[in-house]
Amino acid sequence: MIIRGAMLAAILAAGSAQAQDSWDQVQIRTEPLSGNIHIIYGAGGNIGVSAGEDGVFIVDDQFAPLTERLKATIAGISDKPIRYVINTHFHYDHTGGNEKLGSSGTVVVAHDNVRQRLSAGSFIKAFNHTEAPQTGPALPVVTFSEEMSLHLNGEDARIIHIPNAHTDGDSIIHFRTSNVIHMGDTFFNGRFPFIDTSNGGTIDGVIMAASRALEAADENTKVIPGHGKLTDKAGLQAYHDMLVEARARVKAAKDADEILEDIIAAGPLNDMEGWVNPKDDGPTKLFIKTIFDTLD
Repeated sequence: MIIRGAMLAAILAAGSAQAQDSWDQVQIRTEPLSGNIHIIYGAGGNIGVSAGEDGVFIVDDQFAPLTERLKATIAGISDKPIRYVINTHFHYDHTGGNEKLGSSGTVVVAHDNVRQRLSAGSFIKAFNHTEAPQTGPALPVVTFSEEMSLHLNGEDARIIHIPNAHTDGDSIIHFRTSNVIHMGDTFFNGRFPFIDTSNGGTIDGVIMAASRALEAADENTKVIPGHGKLTDKAGLQAYHDMLVEARARVKAAKDADEILEDIIAAGPLNDMEGWVNPKDDGPTKLFIKTIFDTLD
């Protein structure tokens, strides 16, 4: 189960006892993929797990209140310690477990901008949400500017920074040996993506992320989105094509000197089945605004 906006807002606003009840409702489940890679679904971003003779390393760690449950879930995959966690970006639904994991000896790895935004605190304008500055074990202790690799469990895991995509600190992780790609929040499967323009995100960067991953993928590649169900190259291609088409439609309207309010009212993306939420037009409107605001 992935926490939707209303449930998340309720959790953030609730008192401690009520909040604990809400977190207890989260269903955490695992699925083996290929090689030694697993996916964990819960609340927040999907977690990738590499488990083998060298230990465990994971991609993202969801919300802080779930950390102990996630550790127990991972212990069901491997009895070895969690040596590394890679943060795909700084958002709290992907980095909430950093502090507890870091305190227990796990090394946190991320792009330079992730450490900067976590240490300085952040404001996500679209959600009117402020995150306090993080310190100590919550911060990445290994950072990089463009690319780096982890060589563990017989796996060559390439960590690739994609500039100004979902944020300004996104990474995608290519498990080359197992043929798995973790996209972080550069990929929302089955819905329009949220792009955090207040923290450096752009539509062109998200398209670039999909393009880079497609170049590395083949017909057997398993693709882990930041949110939504596991998919493959064809699913990622459909996402890429949707992004390109959505950008083209909004750009054509903007180039015709239409104002944002009129473009939104015209509903240029309403026919994009499989991506539009028929019960809530908020994400569609936000996506149109994001494209409009970040077009070159």
